[in-house]
Parts: sequence; C-alpha cells; structure tokens
Amino acid sequence: MNTLSIREIEEIFSKINNENDPLLVKLKMDSRKGVQSLLDRWYKQRDLEKKHYMQYEAMSHYETKARQMGYHFVAGIDEVGRGPLAGPVVSAAVILPENHYILGLNDSKKLTVNKRNQLYKQITDEAVAVGIGIISAKEIDEVNILQATKKSMLAALQNLQVQPDLLLIDAVQLDSIYPEWSIVKGDMNSVSIAAASIIAKVTRDQLMTDCESQYPGYGFQEHKGYGTKRHLEAIRQFGPCPIHRTSFAPIKSLSKERD
Repeated sequence: MNTLSIREIEEIFSKINNENDPLLVKLKMDSRKGVQSLLDRWYKQRDLEKKHYMQYEAMSHYETKARQMGYHFVAGIDEVGRGPLAGPVVSAAVILPENHYILGLNDSKKLTVNKRNQLYKQITDEAVAVGIGIISAKEIDEVNILQATKKSMLAALQNLQVQPDLLLIDAVQLDSIYPEWSIVKGDMNSVSIAAASIIAKVTRDQLMTDCESQYPGYGFQEHKGYGTKRHLEAIRQFGPCPIHRTSFAPIKSLSKERD
C-alpha cells in the first residue's frame, strides 16, 4: 500500500463497503497521516450510514405492520403550504416499494435544499407510484384552508398510478374510500409520509420560485409565500397579488392599511 499515492488510496476507499474487507487491515498499517485521515473519514461515514439505516428501520414501523396485516400498496400522504399568505397548498401521495431503503430519508423540514432535491429525484425514480394534488389560493379562500388541504390530498390520491389499499396520513382524517391510519408527526414517524413531505415541499417551492418572475417584487423565491418581514412590507407597498390568500387575516389588515 505504501507504493500507492494518497489519491489512489482515496479511490480504493470509495469502493470499500464492508468493514471486514482485508484492504482495511492493510490500510490501518499505513502510517501516513493522509491515509489515516482517509481511514477515519471512512469509519465516520459508515457510522453515519448505520445511524440513517436504523432511523429508516424505526420509521418503517407502520409500513411493516401494515404489510404484516396483508396490505400491499401503502400510500403515505402529506401536505405543504397550510401557513403561507400566498400560493397553493400542495399534497403528495407516495407508495414506496416493500423492503426498500432510501439513504437519508427524513422529514422534509429537517433536510437541506440540496438533500431534498436529491431525495425528490430518487423517490420519483424508485417509488411504486407518486401523486400530487394542488389547490390554488383562490380555492383556499373559497373553502378554507382545512378543506383545501383535504381536497389537495384527495387529488394526490387520484393522481397515483397505482391504487393504494391503505393510507398513512399526517394527523388528518380524510374519510376517503380507503382504510386510513392517522399518524401524529407522521413525517417523522413514517418513511412513506416523509417521502410524501419531500415531494410536496420540492413541488411547492418550485411553484413559488416560478411565481417570482410572474409577480416580481414580493420575494416569492426567497420566502415561498410565508409571512416574513420582507413579504409583509411588499404587500404594504404593492397590495396583494392574484396568488395571495385574501381570507387570511394579515392580508385583510394589510390591505386596509394600504387603503
């Protein structure tokens, strides 16, 4: 091993995925600091992967229980966008394959933008089915946010390419035609709901980013419609635009201030 460069050894490390690999024993005997640093980094990465795997196993509790009861197509459902002052509420329904593992899958709120985007692609590529439901700000004003949220979830279900036989929902009773399990903090306790939260979040964030060019000056790309200081100041300056939720109290009061 001493005849190999640090760069060459780094390439070897990238191909080792077993702690019992005899190459690791040889690399431990290499006294170069660079090699020992690579070795330490490899073990830390392995520990992190083990932690993620154990977390995934724990978050698969409801899916495992459902399949033991005879359910095959378990759909996790979650929404994003109940709280913003502008833009749609977006829900997603995701059916993950049985005995499948997605490294790093977690509640979308706990992930970086880059990690969410990476997982979004992996989920859409590997899921049995993905459905998305979008309800506009106008319809939110017409029916209220709770009913709009339920409508977006039902739309996501209708857009699944495979019919589910059980729904796991994040603390909402949908009263659909399917059996439902309502799970408190579902995006933290179910891999299917966590996957749905990522699909919904990335979808809505992109929609709000696209609104930046259509309605410049509000900063939608930055705050995604939430009531930040900049957003509130923009509403005071320009008034609400077509994607603002006029039934929400801050919009009403700020509109009156402007008048």
